[in-house]
Order: sequence, then structure tokens, then C-alpha cells
Amino acid sequence: MVNECLVRVASGFALGAAVGGSAGAIYGTFEAIRYRVPGLLKIRYVGQTTVKTAAMFGLFLGAGSLIRCGK
Repeated sequence: MVNECLVRVASGFALGAAVGGSAGAIYGTFEAIRYRVPGLLKIRYVGQTTVKTAAMFGLFLGAGSLIRCGK
């Protein structure tokens, strides 16, 4: 039971991170162009936005999986 729950939480986190990473990459690219971030700093800006959004989505989906696993 515990191992099964851990697998569900981990897969929820992975799914959230994948969705959040793709959304963050699109949003980060849009924002970098919108705010006219200079030169190679665009790559850093898009990367930071991608990682932050992936972590946030992963955290929420992992937490949701944990809550559903308790029921």
C-alpha cells in the first residue's frame, strides 16, 4: 500500500513537471520576447521560467496524488 502510494505520487509529480515544463517554456519564450531580454540572457530567462513552472506544477500534482492516495 505505501509503495503503491509512493509510485502514484512520483508519477503525479513527473506528469505535472512535464506539463509545467512545456507550459513554462512557451510562457518564458513569450515573456523574453515581450520584455526584450537582451542576447543570450533569453536562454537563461526561458530556462529559469521553465524550471520554476515545472516545479510548481509537479508539486501541486504530486500533492493532489498524495491526497487522493489517502482516501
